[in-house]
Amino acid sequence: MNATQELLKEKLQQALVAAFGTEYADVDPMLVTASNPKFGDYQANVALSLAKRLGQQPRAIAQAIVDKLDVSEICKPPEVAGPGFINLKLTTEYLETQLAAVQADSRLGVAKAKTPKREIVDFSSPNIAKEMHVGHLRSTIIGDSIARILEFRGHDVLRLNHVGDWGTQFGMLIAYLREVYPEALTTANALDIGDLVSFYRQAKKRFDEDEAFQETARKEVVRLQAGAEDTLHAWKLLCEQSRAEFQEIYDLLDIKLQERGESFYNPLLPKVVEDLEQTGLLVENQGAKCVFLEGFTNKEGEPLPLIVQKSDGGYNYATTDLAAIRYRIQEDHAKRIIYVTDAGQANHFAQVFQVARKAGWVPDDVEFVHVPFGLVLGEDGKKFKTRSGDTVRLRDLLDEAIARARADLETRLQEEGREETEQFKAHVAKVVGISAVKYADLSQNRTSNYIFSYDKMLSLKGNTAPYMLYAYVRTQGISREGNIDFGQLGADAKILLREDTELTLAKHLLQLDEIVGDVEQDLLPNRLCEYLYQLSDKFNKFYENCPVLKSEEPVRTSRLALCYLTARTLKLGLSLLGIQVLERM
Repeated sequence: MNATQELLKEKLQQALVAAFGTEYADVDPMLVTASNPKFGDYQANVALSLAKRLGQQPRAIAQAIVDKLDVSEICKPPEVAGPGFINLKLTTEYLETQLAAVQADSRLGVAKAKTPKREIVDFSSPNIAKEMHVGHLRSTIIGDSIARILEFRGHDVLRLNHVGDWGTQFGMLIAYLREVYPEALTTANALDIGDLVSFYRQAKKRFDEDEAFQETARKEVVRLQAGAEDTLHAWKLLCEQSRAEFQEIYDLLDIKLQERGESFYNPLLPKVVEDLEQTGLLVENQGAKCVFLEGFTNKEGEPLPLIVQKSDGGYNYATTDLAAIRYRIQEDHAKRIIYVTDAGQANHFAQVFQVARKAGWVPDDVEFVHVPFGLVLGEDGKKFKTRSGDTVRLRDLLDEAIARARADLETRLQEEGREETEQFKAHVAKVVGISAVKYADLSQNRTSNYIFSYDKMLSLKGNTAPYMLYAYVRTQGISREGNIDFGQLGADAKILLREDTELTLAKHLLQLDEIVGDVEQDLLPNRLCEYLYQLSDKFNKFYENCPVLKSEEPVRTSRLALCYLTARTLKLGLSLLGIQVLERM
């Protein structure tokens, strides 16, 4: 809730007490942003909810509240409308005062959290010896944006990359490479990542078909777990090679992560099983140690256990995730732990969280949040794949976006008869291409599937990154054309709101704090995307209807200040999505 809403809510609560007595001091005024601007800026719906309790008509209740409501410094006289809505319209003077405060604030009115917390965002999580593919796109981009927003609000954020770097697949891969390419196990970078992935597939095929090889692979896993020097050295080389490949993609996407793979928790797994046995939660079932939980059944309606230790004594994802929970609470001291994974893992995390709570590992002030997301679909509405049916490599997808952005730019430059340097073209193509991919993902409600379309995401029209970037570029164009340094306008450059499009833009600029606060809580970055899209749209309408450089003073300076505030808001908002702005396109 933004500062204006907080203030209005407080005034409405005072009016409720003045009209009906102190027992109404805690009644929620039900203040919301007005759905239709012609009725005002805010609407209080409390009168309808009090009709039964007070035994009066809602309109009469609304009028009684309005009679005691003192908002003259903020709003025009309140109006009672319809069955009992209280409509509130902010005064121009109040808006100008609020804009002046935001102008002078480096955070543009977004306060830091009153009680900052230690928060963990677990995202991206690729697997060693496999290439990052389109399936990693959403977790990586959504997780980064959530982390950026929490950091901006002042929380102490630990960004964790829970990499798949342990388990049976390593025994399988190392055993296979011993036979076909032994130098890969002793020499750094003997293979490139594509060859490593190819060998992994061949090893998996062999493992599935050859029982003798399965046994060899299992022995290699035992050697790895026991810390055999040659196997451990081979494992480290494979991890380093994959890590270097992942880092290239993270650098391209401007994403920072701290790796803490499954291997990190491996020494902690026996204690997890021991503690669950002591609490009486573990049940032996067909040789495996399991926890049976309320509300989880299979297709036949039978109880569905969470397996913590397999019948052969091995551990699995659930054991590792339970060890991670304990570590994150006891050692990292996290108060909110956010897991950004696909929606298909919702049941797994619901089970793991329930076991951790039943085991007594989770204090009351610690919150677990699973942030699920849908699939990336191709334009045929099916899972996004290459023409040959393979999963799309993330690197290929990003390179293609940059190449298409470059082609669009070359066409535009030709049409405009513009000459630009190679450095300019390469930089713009990279920023636009990467931004387009990020924004196309973040602008969807993350719980839904979405269709991946280069044409749509690179369009200069509609709810796309290029549209936002172009709005920002437009502000910088005004600065260049008028030879004006926005930063030298002065903090006291007064914004005067004379035209409707100025008022509309100003009101929207003042909602940034509310939007950032909402995303901090509900972890839905598409809300910020929608805010920025509306901001770009409102700015473009202002630009078309209100001359800036050709206006007389004091209107000229006022409009320049409004342009600058819009530019700062766009830049900040896009940075929270992980998107860089451009001065020119």
